[in-house]
Amino acid sequence: MRDFQLPGRSVGMATNGMCATSHPIAAQAALEILKCGGTAMDAAIAGAVLLGICEPQSTGIGGDCFALVSPAGSEDILAFNGSGRAPAEASAADLRDQGHDTIPIRSVHSVTVPGAIDMFCTLSERFGKLGIDASLAPAIHYADNGVPVAPRVAFDWAQRAHDLQGAARRHYLHNDAALPAGSIFRAPGQAEVLRRIARNGRDAFYTGEIAEDMIATLDGLGGTHHLDDFAKTAGMETTPISGKYKNRELIEHPPNGQGATAILLLNILSNFDLPSLDPNGAQRAHIQAEAAKLAYDARNRFVADHDFAIRIAHMLAPETGEKLAALINPTRALPALATLTDAVHKDTVYITVVDKNRMSVSLIYSIFHSFGAGIASEKFGILFQNRGAGFSLEEGHPNELGGQKRPLHTIIPGMVRRDGRVEMPFGVMGGQYQPNGHAHLLSNLLDHRMDLQSAIDAPRSFFENGKLFVERGYSDVARQRLTDLGHHVVTPASPIGGAQAIRIHPDGLLEGASDPRKDGCAIGY
Repeated sequence: MRDFQLPGRSVGMATNGMCATSHPIAAQAALEILKCGGTAMDAAIAGAVLLGICEPQSTGIGGDCFALVSPAGSEDILAFNGSGRAPAEASAADLRDQGHDTIPIRSVHSVTVPGAIDMFCTLSERFGKLGIDASLAPAIHYADNGVPVAPRVAFDWAQRAHDLQGAARRHYLHNDAALPAGSIFRAPGQAEVLRRIARNGRDAFYTGEIAEDMIATLDGLGGTHHLDDFAKTAGMETTPISGKYKNRELIEHPPNGQGATAILLLNILSNFDLPSLDPNGAQRAHIQAEAAKLAYDARNRFVADHDFAIRIAHMLAPETGEKLAALINPTRALPALATLTDAVHKDTVYITVVDKNRMSVSLIYSIFHSFGAGIASEKFGILFQNRGAGFSLEEGHPNELGGQKRPLHTIIPGMVRRDGRVEMPFGVMGGQYQPNGHAHLLSNLLDHRMDLQSAIDAPRSFFENGKLFVERGYSDVARQRLTDLGHHVVTPASPIGGAQAIRIHPDGLLEGASDPRKDGCAIGY
């Protein structure tokens, strides 16, 4: 039990249904859908699309999504990939000829076709009860009438407003400045887009005037996108991958997601006596940093579009984790093994919903970097994701940019099973951090016996690009010890990631937790 004299929050508890996400208005909208008889999928779609209005720097209808779903009355977990593809004419060779070693993250070349809307419509039809129009109604209302800018959203908006260009500055700035906390953000163009999708389904987005608006904007900037690229967009059901940690089974998405990285990371960590270490001490942070270097190096070599990914079985094998763990020196930091190839970002939204029939949804939805490519369609103000920045331009690499390929994706929804029973849908936002975040959260729960909220609240550290980012929650003693071990210790400008989770107890109790690094909450009824 936490010390009630110290700052913090309790876990949320309910018995009928629950939602945990990063903005309270979106969580409330999802809960209202549940109360009206909707399924967890109806509610998750409602909350997710509304998050694109509440947190436009993090997500929107110009982005992608991934979902894990455990249907009511089943312990099965199904995976759905709503990530879009590069346009058919995309060419790594052309960009190399232009002198690029990597894809410019704020350029039209980084824009892949949005996949989320197609997947939301598919999931609504398969697992919903109320229809896509009901799920889109809250977002339409708030896009028309406005939503107050929350404190964390305002912080992020001010950090990256300079990345907006062209029509995006008109749609997402006020008097050419970021919107401050408490100001009202409206998106009437998106409201109209959502109304048309509510009436006519996914074709309203991928064909006709809305698609033409997106294509005209992209073509005007030198893009190779065509109407056919949009019209052919289709998500897919995939087979989840899994790995064991202690007495739990972690369920992840297969490539092009990076879920295999989380499983490999836990396989490495399982070779160390983490329960004996101070959970907020230097030695645990050191071991996790070293394990992350090794796991992410494997990711950068092997993870790509499902049709091109290689050696994923090797990544998932416990023997691979054991061999990599043997490379870790408990008293000295390894040099960075390779420059991490994906572009780093910190913006994504995550929502999890469990309904009264115990359908569980774990859904993550993103436009990649803050405000995506910084490009918005002229008429409707649809921000484009820059997921193409996740491609490699290295010739022959499995993740090399190519026409109709999906890039390596950082967003990974998670679920945990215990003894075959679905126990916890969860997610950890934060781009590249996400596999590390999955491992850190499970280790907090299983190695250090933290309650769900404390496991999310606990300070985080993460190695990337030669630096060990250490949140202010670590002591000065721990920071100095990490420096002595050879790490380049840096305090991050922003919190590391954000997490949401719902634990389903065998007796029917729902226990939810929401990260204080974001504006959201876990609420139920």
